[in-house]
Amino acid sequence: MRPPRPPEPDRICGLAAVSAVFARRPREVLRLFHLPTRRREANPFCAVLAEARKPYREVGEEELARVAGTVHHGGIVAVVARRRVAPVALPLPPALRTAPVLPVLDGVSNPHNLGAIARSAAFFGCIGMVLSGDPRQAGLSDAAWRTSEGGLEVLSLWTAPDLTAALPRLGVMTVAAVSSGGVAPEAVLARRPAGGCVALVLGNEEQGVSPATAAACDMQVTLPGSGRVESLNVSVAAAVLIHALSARRA
Repeated sequence: MRPPRPPEPDRICGLAAVSAVFARRPREVLRLFHLPTRRREANPFCAVLAEARKPYREVGEEELARVAGTVHHGGIVAVVARRRVAPVALPLPPALRTAPVLPVLDGVSNPHNLGAIARSAAFFGCIGMVLSGDPRQAGLSDAAWRTSEGGLEVLSLWTAPDLTAALPRLGVMTVAAVSSGGVAPEAVLARRPAGGCVALVLGNEEQGVSPATAAACDMQVTLPGSGRVESLNVSVAAAVLIHALSARRA
């Protein structure tokens, strides 16, 4: 019986994302490809790989697009051992409670949205993110790595196979983002314990947070808008809410 094949490696594109992976887990980089126009930026990474006796190459546009699987490669691509995402510990370990907001994705299916949420989360100081076990939930694809601009690399990543059961056991305040009927972010801040973390649950692009997931949360939050359009893209709503809920309680 043949042993199982190892998982396909990740292809991480763009200077910001490649820089982040070399900063965080350089030993997991398998090889590097770059355009001549990225030679100066790539040289320090090539030196790391040379010391580890791993391959790197300067290539043309056509070959780099083939390696990356996209023409949107930013001139540099690292092939990296696939990152493992472990089940979230219940209750949350203290290290994950040190940031005001912990994004929790409930069936966010578009990998570009996953990457954009990770980018905003990292920018506003989040240190982790939880992915649900919903079959629609996007995973760590090449598109997600590329869109995150290094955000996925700096976050601790966890999975919650049964999110509805996990939410009451996280040990922090849980808040579902809904398009209508929720309280304003200021009301969440008023109830958040001083120095506490809020697990912000963000739902599927088409259907939002599932009713069962919303019912498992302590509160529901809605961004007030003009009413001229129904809602924001989930990645935009995530950025606004993470920023709002990261504010210090008055």
